[in-house]
Amino acid sequence: MENDFENELIIRDFLARQRTTLANQRTLLSYIRTSLYFLVSGTALFEVKNLDHIRDLGYLSFGLSLILIILGFYNYFRVRKKLKKGTYHLM
Repeated sequence: MENDFENELIIRDFLARQRTTLANQRTLLSYIRTSLYFLVSGTALFEVKNLDHIRDLGYLSFGLSLILIILGFYNYFRVRKKLKKGTYHLM
C-alpha cells in the first residue's frame, strides 16, 4: 500500500515529504539536545554542597530532562506514523 502511495506522488510532493521527514528527525535531535542540557545542569546543581535548596532545582532539572526525552520520542513516532500512512498533511 505504501508503494502505491509513493507512485502517486509527483516529484514536488515527494521532495516535500522528504523535507518533512528530515525536519521530524531534526526536531527529535533538538529534543534530545535540550534534554541533555537539562541533565547536565541538573547534575551540576545537584553537586552544589553549600546550598541545599539548589539541590531541589537539580531534581526538577532531572525531571524536565526525562519529560522532554519522552515527549520528543512520542512526537517523533507520531509524526513518523502519519508520514508512513500518507496523512502527514492532516497534522
